[in-house]
Amino acid sequence: MKKYMTAAVGGVLLVSALSVQAAEVDDAIEYRQGIFNAFKWNLGPMGAMIKGKMPYDQAQFTLHAQRLETLSHMPLEGFVEGSDSGDTDAKAEIWSDMDTFSAGFDKLQTNAAALVEASNTGDMEQIKPAFGAVAKSCKGCHDNFRKD
Repeated sequence: MKKYMTAAVGGVLLVSALSVQAAEVDDAIEYRQGIFNAFKWNLGPMGAMIKGKMPYDQAQFTLHAQRLETLSHMPLEGFVEGSDSGDTDAKAEIWSDMDTFSAGFDKLQTNAAALVEASNTGDMEQIKPAFGAVAKSCKGCHDNFRKD
């Protein structure tokens, strides 16, 4: 009888551990998707200001640039093992080529910091190429590591 109880308890613990792991994976996916939504929330107004679709406001532009720079350090931790399946547009190449994927975030962080510096000047001649570099970083990752 003791053997059966031990096996039953072990089975319950295994199911519990798998449930916790599944919840952690779901949380990781939700976490990174939330950060990417925040990226979009901040990139949108900056792009609209650059294109003249909304009035340029240096304080608001700089605030969005600062937020984006902070956010750029956050998504990578949401790409945990096992989070390549589920409700995600992430390609499997992320996990098979994590070095390249991580390097993309390094580049984004560098470009986002340069955008903050450029935004502080208020000079569109500096801001436009800095914003373009950030957008290029985002596009490069989407092209290589995001499903359509």
